[in-house]
Amino acid sequence: MKKYNVAVVGATGMVGQTLVQVLEERNFPVGQLKLLASARSANTQVEVGGRTYTVEEACPEAFEGVDVAFFSAGGSVSQELAPEAARRGTVVIDNSSAFRMDEGIPLVVPEVNPEQLAHHQGIIANPNCSTIQLVVALQPLHKAAGLKRVVVSSYQAVSGAGKEAVDELLAQTRAVLDGEEALPRERFPYQIAFNILPHIDVFLENGYTKEEMKIIQESRKILGLPDLKITSTTVRVPVIYGHSEAVSIEFERPLTPQEAREVLSGAPGIVVMDDPAELLYPLPQALAGRDEVFVGRIRADHSVPYGINMWVVADNIRKGAATNTVQIAETLIARGQL
Repeated sequence: MKKYNVAVVGATGMVGQTLVQVLEERNFPVGQLKLLASARSANTQVEVGGRTYTVEEACPEAFEGVDVAFFSAGGSVSQELAPEAARRGTVVIDNSSAFRMDEGIPLVVPEVNPEQLAHHQGIIANPNCSTIQLVVALQPLHKAAGLKRVVVSSYQAVSGAGKEAVDELLAQTRAVLDGEEALPRERFPYQIAFNILPHIDVFLENGYTKEEMKIIQESRKILGLPDLKITSTTVRVPVIYGHSEAVSIEFERPLTPQEAREVLSGAPGIVVMDDPAELLYPLPQALAGRDEVFVGRIRADHSVPYGINMWVVADNIRKGAATNTVQIAETLIARGQL
């Protein structure tokens, strides 16, 4: 089997560390592995597969001889270094929002639109975590009955805001349980422990947050439905791993809950967990560390002629970021494009 020289940019961050783990778990055909990060993190020692690697500073020259680079170091780093890597013949799979809505750059979820990989010019965008799990569930239903309108409310884990956010939740939880009045608060504008915040990312002039508009715009692009009627509300909840979404769909054609279960059960990357009598439905705590998208609470929406409500859960650091990124590279290999 051919092996590929791989670079992970942002290797010391939460997603970067998981990326390295996923590459190992999935036996990705790595030849040489480069772990890259900021100058501050350079020279850090990281153990991968029993071997110790020294993290190098991410710079244009670091991509010489690299076949594929997984970027997870933020938009500014991607904007600066991804074009430099692509110019050196490296295929960049970028996990930031830097290129997602660029017309000439594919935005890809392998279960949904792998054909878009044929059009890449060296840079491929990985979608937002909450978008990925949503479109994996929407695509097969769209093929079955045609999407007319989608309403999604997301309940997003703090890990989506990085390691510092996880640390803040844990510190606040300890402080509350210890009866302390002053809670550590740096990452979120309000207490997140024992609370929920209807606010992810910055507010825009239209009243939506940037996170909500990401879901709307990215879903349209990935599904190839630029005029899809879709609206979103995003909420931060005191969960460490796993985004949950309440999704209401109006279809063009009839689709019963049982038909929806059958469609979803046969779709790639989806596990249906839906047995109310046994209290079986997806829970983020139970599904952390998994790579599938889990769907439950599938039921008719009687407020519209052809409607379905459902509950969608996925690990935001794995399928929502690291795993989807690696799957893109695997798909490129399978298609003979890497």
